[in-house]
Amino acid sequence: MEFWSSRGRYDVRQAGADAGGSGAAAVWSVAVDSNGVSRWFGEYLDVFAACGRGESDTASLLGYYGVPLLLTTSGGFFALTSDDQVVAAVQQQVDGMRAAAYSRSEILDSEVSVLNSTSAFYRGTFSRQRSDGSEISRLTATYLVTDGAAGRRISVLAVHGP
Repeated sequence: MEFWSSRGRYDVRQAGADAGGSGAAAVWSVAVDSNGVSRWFGEYLDVFAACGRGESDTASLLGYYGVPLLLTTSGGFFALTSDDQVVAAVQQQVDGMRAAAYSRSEILDSEVSVLNSTSAFYRGTFSRQRSDGSEISRLTATYLVTDGAAGRRISVLAVHGP
């Protein structure tokens, strides 16, 4: 059941029994907007970069990736249905970044398309760089950013082909 107010969306979902015994749990969500998604994505990139430099554990990215996470690349399509699967998939990228002496990612181009009050596409082209500014790789990806009970999360990651 969903209700609207001036503060945002109020969603009542069946979640077993709450303290009052009614069996309903309430979730508040403020509508997704492009500036908020861009700021949130910048925070995600900071955490991702810290993982790539070896300053943070890859599991810290679970605060940004949804589970399940749908991942599509030129190598295939994967439905990652557990925290361990998401971390293992991202760990492969992080290991390669560390081996290449990764320092940071520069956003070369980005666009946010709000789909509805709970989701938006973030499309970006990124340059992964070493500390001397030399480029390791360049990629374009589209992310479906959703806002649910756990907060904002990347629910779909689609890496564009070369």
